[in-house]
Amino acid sequence: MTKYSIFSLLRNAIGYHRDWQQAWRSPDPKPEYDVVIVGGGGHGLATAYYLAKEHGITNVAVLEKGWLGGGNTGRNTTIIRSNYLWDESAFLYEKSLKLYEGLSQDINYNIMLSQRGVLNLAHSLSDVRATQRRVYANKLNGIDGEYIGPEEIRKLVPIINLDPTIRYPVLGSSYQPRGGTARHDAVAWGLARASDARGVDIIQNCEVTGFDITGGKITGVQTNRGQIKAKKVGVVVAGHCTVMSDMAGFRMPIESHPLQAMVSDPVKPIIDVVVMSGAVHCYVSQSDKGELVLGAGIDAHNSYSQRGSLHIIEDQIAAVCELFPLFSRMRLMRQWGGIVDTCPDASPIISKTPVDGLYFNCGWGTGGFKATPGSGWVFAHTIARDEPHELNAAFSLDRFANGYLIDEHGAAGVAH
Repeated sequence: MTKYSIFSLLRNAIGYHRDWQQAWRSPDPKPEYDVVIVGGGGHGLATAYYLAKEHGITNVAVLEKGWLGGGNTGRNTTIIRSNYLWDESAFLYEKSLKLYEGLSQDINYNIMLSQRGVLNLAHSLSDVRATQRRVYANKLNGIDGEYIGPEEIRKLVPIINLDPTIRYPVLGSSYQPRGGTARHDAVAWGLARASDARGVDIIQNCEVTGFDITGGKITGVQTNRGQIKAKKVGVVVAGHCTVMSDMAGFRMPIESHPLQAMVSDPVKPIIDVVVMSGAVHCYVSQSDKGELVLGAGIDAHNSYSQRGSLHIIEDQIAAVCELFPLFSRMRLMRQWGGIVDTCPDASPIISKTPVDGLYFNCGWGTGGFKATPGSGWVFAHTIARDEPHELNAAFSLDRFANGYLIDEHGAAGVAH
């Protein structure tokens, strides 16, 4: 490559970066919006995008107190799949997976979707029965999946330890071939660019400090940049939805916990599927950069801390090194904690609220990233039509009063 061509590439890259910054400028808020979305992560940006694309509502502002995708969207472990047990969950996550499959084309941005397959290991007889039950439920709902034995697992993951004498022997696994990973920041950036192109205002460094409510109806929000009037407000703030609901004068049945994750230093490709284990509470995949992406469960205590807890990390590393002895030679490059909101039934809330014109989308626990486009799609419908789509009708706030819960504990193999 010549010196001229190198400088040309650099000049083009710098120019593209400037164009990118211009597209993501923080404009001065308009006097009034049809819809204000609080939260500039994946779900908030997806909601804004589908409001514009599916419902023609473009007078929309996305308010983010920090930078786009700087919360849980930037701290997740990139796994996507739809192999949930209950019908309500399965249909919602399957909608999301189908949207993911066409998202790069739809928003004209490469989200680096890699449908490498997802394994959920079974280590005991009860694990085997529960896993087979979930596979059969998926098949009845038209979702791909199969139950496989140790020898088939070995073909997919040659480096896994299948010694029957280890603490948690691998007896079998569910396998969803269409599951896999996507680049989390690319999903946020792509949705932001596509929303901006349709006329949505994306306002960073704009923290919501209160709601304006008159006669039981939302009329706007208070921010550190002043008052913004709005006909409708959708709240999508992972980790802090109870803070928002307190501002609006009602309670949410949600707790916030740190969720642990980490990555190793990069190596050549050694594992090309996603492997999850609920019994030993860890999951692993390999990123395009070569890092091993490792996830654990949530801390038992409530916290807004975005850092790891040593005992969770130690247990996770011990488990993953038993399953993959080769990993004992790896070094961790960084570790962190995200903040997840968890509902009593381990399922999200995508719902109208007691305040007219105020809608909440929260409580995803560990399932948030895989639901990003589907969550935004149904939440946009709920806001635009002032009624839920059939895919999210069961995920209303009312279910905690009427008892129609969606108990997805254990459905993901790790956490939920």
